[in-house]
Amino acid sequence: MKVALEKDGWKITHDPLFFQLTEQIRIKIDMGAQKLISAEKDEQKIAVEVKSFIGISAISEFHTAVGQFLNYRVALEQKDSERVLYLAIAKDIYQEFFLDAFIQSVLERYEIKLLVFHVQKQEVVLWKT
Repeated sequence: MKVALEKDGWKITHDPLFFQLTEQIRIKIDMGAQKLISAEKDEQKIAVEVKSFIGISAISEFHTAVGQFLNYRVALEQKDSERVLYLAIAKDIYQEFFLDAFIQSVLERYEIKLLVFHVQKQEVVLWKT
C-alpha cells in the first residue's frame, strides 16, 4: 500500500498515524500521507486504514472495518481535521465483495471513502469518494 501511494504521488508522513485521544484510548491508523495537488501551496492530507480481508468471513471483517473507520473518522475530526480518511482494500476483494448492493449501501450511508489498490502491481486503481 505504501508503494502504491508513493507511485500515485503521495508522500508518506506517518507510518503509522498515532493519536492519544484520552488517557485510556489510543488509536493507530496505518498511514498518513500528503500530496501537493498543485504548484501552489495547496495540500491534500489523508489517513489510510488498510484492511486485508483474508479471514474466513468477509462480512465479519467488514463489520470490524466499518466500526474502525467510523471511530477513526471521529478521532481525526478531533485531532487532525484536515486529514481525510480512506479505507484501503485490494482490488480482488473490491470486485468480489465490495460491489455487492448491500455493501455499497453501507458505504454510501456512512460515507466511507475507498482506496482500491492492485496488490501485485502495487498501484492505486480507484479512489472512491
